[in-house]
Amino acid sequence: MRSFWGLMWAYWFSDRWREAWALAAIIVVLTAFSALSSVWFADASGELVNAIAFLHHPQNPTTLRSILASAATMVSIVLLKEAGFTAVRHFLSTMLHRKWRAWLDERFNDALLSRNHTHLHLLRGASEATPMAGGMPDNIDQRIQESIKGMTGGAIGLAMGIGGVTLSLFFVGGRIIESSTEVGGLEFLGSYGSACLTLAAVAAYVPISTFLAVKIGAIQQRLDVRMQSAEGSYRRELTTLLHRSFHVAASRGEGVQKRIHSRRYREIDQTWSSLNILTACYMGFELVYNFIGSRVIAYAPGLLPYAESKISLRGYVTGAELANAIINDCSWFIHVMPDIARLRANAGRITDLAKAIEDVQQPCAFYARTGRSELSCVRQNREIGLTIQRLELMHPGADLPFLATGYLHFNPGEWTLLVGRSGSGKSSLLKAINGLWPHGRGSVALPRHVRTLFAAQEVKLPPISLKELICLPEEGDAHNDREVAAALSRAGLFDFAGDLAGEGRGTQTWDQLLSGGQKQKLVLARILLHRPGLLFLDEPTSALDGEAAITFHQTIKDECPGVIVISIMHAAVPPKSKTGKQFYDNVLAIADGKVTKRPLSPLPFGATELTRVKPRAETMGPILR
Repeated sequence: MRSFWGLMWAYWFSDRWREAWALAAIIVVLTAFSALSSVWFADASGELVNAIAFLHHPQNPTTLRSILASAATMVSIVLLKEAGFTAVRHFLSTMLHRKWRAWLDERFNDALLSRNHTHLHLLRGASEATPMAGGMPDNIDQRIQESIKGMTGGAIGLAMGIGGVTLSLFFVGGRIIESSTEVGGLEFLGSYGSACLTLAAVAAYVPISTFLAVKIGAIQQRLDVRMQSAEGSYRRELTTLLHRSFHVAASRGEGVQKRIHSRRYREIDQTWSSLNILTACYMGFELVYNFIGSRVIAYAPGLLPYAESKISLRGYVTGAELANAIINDCSWFIHVMPDIARLRANAGRITDLAKAIEDVQQPCAFYARTGRSELSCVRQNREIGLTIQRLELMHPGADLPFLATGYLHFNPGEWTLLVGRSGSGKSSLLKAINGLWPHGRGSVALPRHVRTLFAAQEVKLPPISLKELICLPEEGDAHNDREVAAALSRAGLFDFAGDLAGEGRGTQTWDQLLSGGQKQKLVLARILLHRPGLLFLDEPTSALDGEAAITFHQTIKDECPGVIVISIMHAAVPPKSKTGKQFYDNVLAIADGKVTKRPLSPLPFGATELTRVKPRAETMGPILR
C-alpha cells in the first residue's frame, strides 16, 4: 500500500474480496438502471411537452387526461429512479465505504501496534527527522481517522461516477443515435446527422471545461493537504492540553498556551481563507457551466433539424433532454472535482504513512540515517542471568556516547539499584536493555525463556477493564478471576477485587479514578500475577509512603524468588525490610557518562568479588525489535 493504486486495490484482492466485489456488482447494476431511467424520463418529458403543445390543436387535440397520464408517468419514473435506484445504491455504497474503511483501519492499526513497536519508531523518527533522513508523517491519528475515511468514500464516489458516465454513454448515447435524423449541410452523415451534432457539441464543451476544473482541482488539492495538516496540529495541541491541564494551571501558563493555540489556528484560518476564495470561484464557474450546458448546448444541436421540420416538437424536446442527461453525467468530473482533489490529498497522506511504516520495519537501518545504530540483543541460558557488554548510548547525530557501561553481569535473584544525577541516563539505560533505545552500539544478553516486565516511571492506564489492566500484556482471559483477584488483594488493592469486569466506576476510568500510589500498587499486582524473571522498575514507589514502599519490595522478594531486578530510585536511602535487611544487593552508579557496579554494602568477611563469566550466547538480531 505504498502507492496510490496499491492502496486502492489492496481491499479488493484481500480475504474480503467476495464481500467487496458483490457490493460493487449490485451498485453497478443499480447505476445501470439509473442511467436507463434517464432515457425513460427523456421520452416521458418529450411526451408531456408534446401533449401540452397539442392541447388546443384544431385537428388532433390532446386531452387533459392524457397530459395528466404523461405527468404521472414522469413522476413514477422519478420516484423509481431516486427512491428505488439512487437511494438503495447510496445505502449499499455507504455500506461498502464502512467495510472498506474498517478493513484499512485494521491493517494500519495492526502495523502500528506490531511487536516491532512501529508506533514508537514513527513518533521517534518524527522527532529526529532531518533533511537527510527525510520527513516523517505528521498527525498519524488524523491520517488513520479522517484521511482513510475521506479516501475510501472519495474512491467509491469516483468509481460510481465513472460507472455512471460509462453507462450513460451506452444507454443515453444509444437512444440519441436511435432517434437521430438528417441535418441540412451534413447530408453525408445520413440519418446520424443530429446524433453526431449533439455528441460533437458535448465532446467539445465538456472536455474543455473539465480541463479547467482539473487545473483548479490541483490548487485545491495542495490547499486541502495544508488544511488537513493545520487542523491535525491544532487538534493535537488541544488534546495535549487536556493531558497536561494540571501542569498548565499550576504554572499559570494559560497565556502561553493561548498563544500556542492562536498560532496553530492562524494557519487554519489563512488556509481556510484561500480555500474559500477558490471555492467561490469554482462555484461561479460551475453555475455558469451548468446553465450553458442545460440551456444552450443541450438545445442547440436539435434546433436545426427542428427548424427544417425534420423532427417534431416531441422529438426536439426528447433529444434536448437526452443531451442534457448525457452532459450532466459526463460533467460528473466537474461537479466532483473538489472531492477528487480531496481524494488525492487523503490518498497522499495515507500512502506517506504506509511508506513510513514500511520504512521503520528495519529499525537499525532506519535509525542509522540519523546516527549510529549498532545495538544488538542475544539470548543465553536463563541460569546465567543478564549480561551487558560494552554498551554505548548516543543521541541522534552524535558520534560520542553520553553513557558507556563496559562489562556488566547480573545473576538470577540479584537486585540492583540504578543511581545517578537527574539526566545522567538512568531511564535511557533501562530502555536500551529492553530494546527501546535507538542509537549506540554494544550488546545485551537476556536470559532465554524468561518473562520480562518493564514498569515505566509514569503509569498510564488504557480504558479497559481492571482485569485486563492487571493481565497486560496478555489477554484478559489468560488468567481466571480468582488468580487476578488474589494478585490484586496481595498488592493491597483488595477493595477493588469485585470490580474486575468494570472499566472504572461511574463515569471515571481507572486512569482517572486511581491515585498515583494505587496505580503503582496495580503494577505490583501485575508483577505478582506474571512472576517475571527479569524486572525493570523506574521509580516504582515514588507515590507510596515509606511503609508501603517496604511492603512493595518485600512482596516481590517473597513472591518472585530468582527474579533479576534493576530499579531506579531517587530516595536518599534505599528501602530495607522490617528486620533491617537490604532488599538490594548492588548499586549501578552513573557518573561522568560511565556506569560502574559495586556491592551496596561491604562484602562480609571472606566473601569474594562476583565472578565475571562470559557465557556463550545465541544471537537473536538487533536490539531494536
